[in-house]
Amino acid sequence: MPYKEHEVTKIYFSIGEVAEKFDVSRSLIRFWEKEFDAIKPKKNRKGNRLFTKKDIEILEVIYHLVKEKGYTLDGAKKQLKNRKKLSDENFDMVRSLKKVRVFLEQIRDNMPPAQRSS
Repeated sequence: MPYKEHEVTKIYFSIGEVAEKFDVSRSLIRFWEKEFDAIKPKKNRKGNRLFTKKDIEILEVIYHLVKEKGYTLDGAKKQLKNRKKLSDENFDMVRSLKKVRVFLEQIRDNMPPAQRSS
């Protein structure tokens, strides 16, 4: 029976990893943590923040509302509190479309220049 490696899935992510994922500063992540009650990272003995996948999903919604849609912090807070099913579905659709776009850009970038049409 051949050896099969198991994919390692992380449970916790550091603030640096989270900030890098969203291409924002660590201080902005800390600021959002203070502003939005929904973000509750665990802290180790040193006080380092450890974010779960759920925390990151909430941060994705906040990032989408504030940075991409232009909501104010109060508007984003209200949207998170109301968090209707429709807005969640819209967010999931936008996330899926972004993945498709990245995939298509990768295909385009790997095509010979003669076949590209801009």
